[in-house]
Amino acid sequence: MNAMSEDSLRQDPDAQSDQSSDYLPHSHPIHPHPLPRRPRGFAATAAASAAAGMSPKASGRDAAAVAASTSTAGKGKREREKEKEKTKLRERHRRAITSRMLAGLRQYGNFSLPARADMNDVLAALAREAGWVVEADGTTFRQSPPPSQLKSKVIAIQNLELSSFKTLYEYQPYCIFQMLDLRERDTKNEKYTGTSPINSVECLEADQLMQSICSGEHGNDFTGSSYVPVYVKLATGVINNSCQLVDPEGVRQELSLMKSLNVDGVVVDCWWGIVEGWSPQKYIWSGYRDLFSIIRELRLKLQVVMAFHEYGGSESGNALITLPQWVLEIGKDNQDIFFTDHDGRRNTECLSWGIDKERVLQGRTGVEVYFDFMRSFRAKFDDLFAEGIICAVEIGLGASGELKYPSFSERMGWRYPGIGEFQCYDKYLQQSLQKAAKLRGHPFWARVPDNAGQYNSRPHESGFFCDRGDYDSYYGRFFLRWYAQSLINHVDNVLSLATLAFEETKFVVKIPAVYWWYRTSSHAAELTSGYYNPTNQNGYAPVFDVLKKYSVTVKFVCSGMQISCQNNDALADPESLSWQVLNSAWDRGLTVAGENALSCYDREGYMRVVQMAKPRNDPDHHQFFFFVYQQPSSLVQGTICFSELDYFIKCMHGEIAGELIS
Repeated sequence: MNAMSEDSLRQDPDAQSDQSSDYLPHSHPIHPHPLPRRPRGFAATAAASAAAGMSPKASGRDAAAVAASTSTAGKGKREREKEKEKTKLRERHRRAITSRMLAGLRQYGNFSLPARADMNDVLAALAREAGWVVEADGTTFRQSPPPSQLKSKVIAIQNLELSSFKTLYEYQPYCIFQMLDLRERDTKNEKYTGTSPINSVECLEADQLMQSICSGEHGNDFTGSSYVPVYVKLATGVINNSCQLVDPEGVRQELSLMKSLNVDGVVVDCWWGIVEGWSPQKYIWSGYRDLFSIIRELRLKLQVVMAFHEYGGSESGNALITLPQWVLEIGKDNQDIFFTDHDGRRNTECLSWGIDKERVLQGRTGVEVYFDFMRSFRAKFDDLFAEGIICAVEIGLGASGELKYPSFSERMGWRYPGIGEFQCYDKYLQQSLQKAAKLRGHPFWARVPDNAGQYNSRPHESGFFCDRGDYDSYYGRFFLRWYAQSLINHVDNVLSLATLAFEETKFVVKIPAVYWWYRTSSHAAELTSGYYNPTNQNGYAPVFDVLKKYSVTVKFVCSGMQISCQNNDALADPESLSWQVLNSAWDRGLTVAGENALSCYDREGYMRVVQMAKPRNDPDHHQFFFFVYQQPSSLVQGTICFSELDYFIKCMHGEIAGELIS
């Protein structure tokens, strides 16, 4: 039966198709009559010939023509496919280049480009970086120079020789012609209502600007200028290690000499290693009481320094003042209380910031030890605070009393202009680094850079600090931010307790002048000292934000030196660093003071300090709150030229004209 049905199906294909369609459940055939399959290849050629009634010979010729046309079409299709692949490759290559360019702009140029930035985003970012204004609809125009830039340009123009107007025009035509135009309008009694910042309340008047440019020969005349108090820092050694005043009559003679020079007051270091030298929480202030009594008799103002660091030693030729002996005894068993370098050497200049909140000092933390010392001083000399004799307290926050890591220790072999070394290898700072890396989600970042060179390396000699080095990689930025944040946390911890100890007293914090390698992209020496201040960052801003919380006076070390660009192997730039630090502090409303470096004792150096203390034609009238004259030895020993010092003090007081610096 089945065989008969199969034979019948073979004989009747229509019946087969109909029957097969019946086997489709719940469906209907797409075509009631299925379309026959379209012949292909030679079958198609033969079918075409048959339909046209051609002879086999003719059909063969046409078949050859069809085959030729088919071959040509296939070749063209292959060419198009090949060109399409080439286009895809070119597009991938272009996108790869664009991706690398965008990554470079984000990483090295600090451009805030969106994740899928297009050409418009890049052009807008570059235009804004160049000082143009780009609005949302694409409107682009040149913005007038802001007051801060105008101020710096005017100060620079002051120092130019004005014998040739061509030189002045080439320097800054935009600024000069705006000022000339403004002066012309004033002579016609027309009120200038333009949008230029030159006429804003934050900038100089036009006549002042023209006078500052055209009267450069009077640029160093400080007669009648504002009064900047001058303090003299007493030489270390007036108080011995037993906390006794060594030479009372000699000290009285020296203070009398200072009084005759119209010095406003003195600065005295109160050494932690002397006062609490032998037993914890046993403070001896007798020598300082005798010294302060003489200062009170002569009616001099007094600033005291809470000196929590080491001083002197055999290398400097001075008497050694160490940290308290009981602290050094603890350090023998637990050397991690000190800063540690790459080779594991311990630096006993000051305590590591890693123990600020670790109870490793006989049950006390680092900040508690500092607080107890400051509280003892405040209670002991309450009468001097009440009388106003003590007008400020400087808080020592690091090596040499400056807010920095001990990265440039000569006892460790450092010599200028080495980049220094990172000082975070003690176990407490290492634990902090591990915690920070874990919170960041990259535990393997919990390490100190192993390619950062040594104390006396140059930036280009290390893979970390060289141009486009690891300092600006993702890991490098993470480590440097953590390293700088440890410094900031130390400031916050100590000052928060100092506020409790001294209440309404004015605080002073000393900021170092790490000016060597300032003209490199990494600023390597500043990075090792704790300031994350490469060319694309302002490492002083976050520090000053914390100091602003406590209304601190920033005391900056003024080098008083000018470094030639031609013979500057260290790529140093003390003037640019000074203006960055001072303006960062002033922009945040902080008062600023100065202190001279030990090498600044000639007329030219003095006058550079005066110019820094009283910036000429500053639109906001910024100036130093006071200045501390640091002396290498006692004044009565005759190592200082009194005429030069007297001249300097009178210039700071606005009593005499400064001699022009050529």
